[in-house]
Amino acid sequence: MPSRSLAASPRVNGTPQLRLSALVRQMASSSASSSQSKQETLPGKLSSQNENAAPPVLFRSELNTRTYVLNRPKQLNALDQSMLELLKSKIEEWEQSPRCHVIIGTGNGRAFCAGGDVKTIVENLQKGNPETGIKFFQEEFELDYALARLKTPYIAILDGVTMGGGVGLSINAMFRVATENTVFAMPETKIGYSPDVGASFFLPRLDGALGTYLGLTGETLRGREVFESGIATHYVASHRLPALLERLNNLDKPTPEMINDALEEFHSERLSDEPRSTVAGSRRKAVDMTFSGSSVEDIMRALTELANQHGHPESGWAKETLETLELRSPTSLLVAFEALREGRQQTLGQALSTELGIATAYCTGASPDFVTGVKALLIDKAQGRPAWAPNKIEGLSPSKVLSNFFSRDSPFLRKVPKASFTEPESLSFPTDPMKFSLPSEEEIGRLVRGEHPSSASTAFSLEELLQKAQELWGKQGAEAKVKDIVSRRCEVVPQSGMQEAHVRWIH
Repeated sequence: MPSRSLAASPRVNGTPQLRLSALVRQMASSSASSSQSKQETLPGKLSSQNENAAPPVLFRSELNTRTYVLNRPKQLNALDQSMLELLKSKIEEWEQSPRCHVIIGTGNGRAFCAGGDVKTIVENLQKGNPETGIKFFQEEFELDYALARLKTPYIAILDGVTMGGGVGLSINAMFRVATENTVFAMPETKIGYSPDVGASFFLPRLDGALGTYLGLTGETLRGREVFESGIATHYVASHRLPALLERLNNLDKPTPEMINDALEEFHSERLSDEPRSTVAGSRRKAVDMTFSGSSVEDIMRALTELANQHGHPESGWAKETLETLELRSPTSLLVAFEALREGRQQTLGQALSTELGIATAYCTGASPDFVTGVKALLIDKAQGRPAWAPNKIEGLSPSKVLSNFFSRDSPFLRKVPKASFTEPESLSFPTDPMKFSLPSEEEIGRLVRGEHPSSASTAFSLEELLQKAQELWGKQGAEAKVKDIVSRRCEVVPQSGMQEAHVRWIH
């Protein structure tokens, strides 16, 4: 995020407001000169738990809030082993502290976190050392699980690139704040791997087939559409973040509802020149139509059929999406699809266990594509499609792939470690991670169909439906979402005789 001069900064309570990047630089400067302590940092004091001049994670304690800042900006805050250890220790400390009422996560530079350090993992695999990678994935997933289970309200500020490991740190947070700088993706199939960090739990719970689309293609969502799709719970312009953080810090014994009210107050309305969502309207209809298939082959057939409908407004998109899938690792597509299918019925702990098995299988040779993809795209930075093996989805034996990656008897799963989330558990989130998101398409559908407890089988006009949605959810952005869903999945029936005009669900 570009810096901005103090003179040009907006004012809060008569005081010049620094941008978030400037605050982070202040933290880094303070960290380099401050003495380190193993005790919880006193309010207003910064710690890094690292005596290096540029610690990979910064920590700050102020009044009600405890903040971590990922601090490897040149690497887009990609997670390495030391960062996982620092975060796990501090998060555990904060969760036990009676003085910690809110935990905030953010990143220095133009990324929240662009992923995990897979280059190091692959370099170790090439040396015949799979244990390093397996340990990294285990500890990364355990951290993601611990963050998801926090009783303390947790706010992830996604002000920049948020991919892979960064999604794991944030996706099950009670509050997830997108800005105009947010770039979200789970791009694992690009590198011959499969969406992990709990994505197989979260993505299938997005509306329609959106999660399958994002998980298989690795495509990005940007800015407001990250909020509109339900991935973020709130949308705040980046220049307002310092004021928001100050407000959160000054809340007296904040409850989740108080935090939500503060975030709603800072919501930024759509600007007239702001780009429209790339996954709304006819595009969303096309995503749902093509990515709802029961197999990767079904999806590709549906895309081919749509691409050949030259008069269809989304035929070009279907052609481009088909080309995108053909660039991905065929094995990864099959593994990712199965993980997303299973994850729809799993708890987070079960999904992470499945994902740890997949990661272990990749590290122990179930497919060469992970090494091939990372080496080609991230190490050698080669152009063109990596040399996947098999090279085409037609060359795969689905039963063999599923056996290698998912069967308990697979020789590639023998080294799966015992992790904290593999214990028998019935995951009960302290707060549902979707509680403060926009209402889901299914919730709105129940309201329209008269199946919602508050609808009393009433047929609503569009105006009544919007009013009811505001009464139920009272959330910024809800009206726009209801209108989009009505345009795609409903028809407005005109008045006829004694029957008033009303909205009817047709899809």
